[in-house]
Amino acid sequence: MSEQPASESAPRAAAFFDLDKTLMAGSSGMQFARIAAKQGVVSRRLMVSWGWEHLRYRLRGTTDERTAEVLKVARELIRGLPAKTIDRMGPEVMAAILPRVFPQMLEEVYGHQDAGRPTFIVSAAGNGVVEQLAHVLGMDGGIGTRYEVDGEGSYTGRLDGPFVYGEGKVTAMEEFAAQHGIELGGSYAYSDSLSDLPMLRAVGHPVAVNPDPPLAAIAREEGWQTLRFERLGRRLVALAVTFLATVAGFGATRVAARRRVPPPRRLRPR
Repeated sequence: MSEQPASESAPRAAAFFDLDKTLMAGSSGMQFARIAAKQGVVSRRLMVSWGWEHLRYRLRGTTDERTAEVLKVARELIRGLPAKTIDRMGPEVMAAILPRVFPQMLEEVYGHQDAGRPTFIVSAAGNGVVEQLAHVLGMDGGIGTRYEVDGEGSYTGRLDGPFVYGEGKVTAMEEFAAQHGIELGGSYAYSDSLSDLPMLRAVGHPVAVNPDPPLAAIAREEGWQTLRFERLGRRLVALAVTFLATVAGFGATRVAARRRVPPPRRLRPR
């Protein structure tokens, strides 16, 4: 969670934004995985598997079981990896995420700030990515999943705090609110998914953003505000096919790069 000084005045309201499919189109984790594959941290086989999972997520959402499995794989993947390796991927990850941020959601963010409410991203994504994105977007902070780092600066594969998903988001938000003088009862929360129902019910003003069918039904029953500005369909499938073709060519590109092909004469070093 980002460090903000605790308020000495009366508790104030804030606005909390889920990241994937809410603040941005698609999955931040998929963008992170693409950069990790590029740098050799993730294997091509695992990348293909995650590509299909990403397509399923875009079309149908996710489940607690699938999310738990992805977390397990991620923890195993980073175990023993120097934290600085992940930190150095930050600029490329930001460059991949920023074009996918919904302009409509930035308007929501800035509207809350203009009304005197601080704004925060709350996501299961790594805390480093969440905090960095919040900073780049001019938001007031980020609350993400922290991973334990040992004395030598490498990840242990264990969590350092709650997994910021489902009920874990509420735990993280409650701790954050208590530390920073925020009243959740007067606050806003934005999300697209039924998995974030605990987060939405934890505040006084829940907002459904491009909601999946189960959340849309609850939003209608409860009379919650609903924002819609993303359409999924054939274009998404075309993007997925393009993505898989790119992954398939990833290995071939690396092999070709190893071939000793002399550069054009004018580019040869003298």
